[in-house]
Amino acid sequence: MSILYQVDAFTRTPFSGNPAGVVLTADALTDAQMLAVARELNNSETAFVLRADGTDHDVRVRFFTPTTEVPTCGHATVATHFARAVEYGLPAGSLVQKTGTGLLQPVRIHRDGDRVRIGMRQGAAVFGPELDDAQVGRLLRALGAAPGDLADGGPVQIVSTGHAKVLVELKGRAAVDALRPDPAALSALSREIDTNGFFVFTRDTGEEHLLTWSRMFAPAIGIPEDPVTGNGHGPLGAYLLRHGIVPAADGRLSFTGRQGAAMGRPGHVRVDVETAADGALLVSISGSAVTAFRAELPL
Repeated sequence: MSILYQVDAFTRTPFSGNPAGVVLTADALTDAQMLAVARELNNSETAFVLRADGTDHDVRVRFFTPTTEVPTCGHATVATHFARAVEYGLPAGSLVQKTGTGLLQPVRIHRDGDRVRIGMRQGAAVFGPELDDAQVGRLLRALGAAPGDLADGGPVQIVSTGHAKVLVELKGRAAVDALRPDPAALSALSREIDTNGFFVFTRDTGEEHLLTWSRMFAPAIGIPEDPVTGNGHGPLGAYLLRHGIVPAADGRLSFTGRQGAAMGRPGHVRVDVETAADGALLVSISGSAVTAFRAELPL
């Protein structure tokens, strides 16, 4: 019998932020059962915690959307280690997690009394192709945005810290909130550019403590809209630093982004980017979480 948690990540308020299922001790489950559980919960991702299969990591985690397995997931990683910390009474510390993209290290558990916050180092930022003018036009139409909504900052570009996203900046918060995407059109573009997620943001947040305000769409993998996306904010931090879009001191950038307001599930992601000696951009994200419910899984 496995323990199932439903955790709201990147928030301390139940039923906000990004919900993720977490199945502890999932080693006995088949792939078909994992997919069935993810489909039943119908979160954007559900995490399945497995024993380590090597000496170079402490725990192994697989992630499923309602329709397919994905290599890694930021908010479900936060949810996973929050659930483990709560279930097993784990102290503050760090560990190494193995995912479909390799080793995620370190994952950090921070404790402040009963409050638990999870941080993680994502993969090194990889900058993919920039969309051409025709593709950008199709993307804006698919999002329900006008050409004049596009900001004058960096390019519309594919960036990954483990799970690639197309990053596109709009001029204002009103334009981001007003998006009404066409899932079929976005899915068709996903197949063409071989990238499933579209992370739309603005720096016109209207709130001094927030650098970015965003939404994320991935209908090609069964996620019409994701409330708060760790694997979107990580690439965003690297993108902002690489293109000099926001001031950065000594090759470092730290900020808080907000996502999910348009879905009634607002949450906040802390992003920290540093430049390594070889020029690689190293990205960490962190966030709080809260338990929505705990149950026994009869599988």
